[in-house]
Amino acid sequence: MSDPAPRPAAPVRIRHFTRSLPMSLLRARESVMRHFRPALRRNGMTEQQWRVLRALMTRPGMEVSELAEATFLLGPSLSRILRDLDSLGLITRRLDDADQRRSIIALSPRGESLIEQISPESETIYAEITRRFGAQRLAELQAMLRELETLLTEGPPIEGTGEE
Repeated sequence: MSDPAPRPAAPVRIRHFTRSLPMSLLRARESVMRHFRPALRRNGMTEQQWRVLRALMTRPGMEVSELAEATFLLGPSLSRILRDLDSLGLITRRLDDADQRRSIIALSPRGESLIEQISPESETIYAEITRRFGAQRLAELQAMLRELETLLTEGPPIEGTGEE
């Protein structure tokens, strides 16, 4: 008598789309950004351009690859954005003294002025988000998101359990 055929494994039920962590994060991002977009549009900025300018505020100059990493923009997209920001006079480019193959990107005085122009409206939006959500809860949320990012970035990759 032979062994009975193995029973197929029960199918794994994937969680409902609305409970997907990536989708929850995207929905939250979208609900936040919809308040900032009008101010950006009024000032002729795209979200990605603003993201680059904001990143450049944090340091006096950044190498292009550092800027791509800081803004989560792919190289081709960042190149186009930098070209546009350069044509608007919002950034400066210079060659790195230590390595002439590398470009250092910085805010121009005009870029700094634009940030100063948009910042009051941006801070008003932040204040309203803080009022609605609560300062303590917003601080906790930001801390939890940083913790999640650190845990998933520094830990080993999480792979499925499928056989290879």
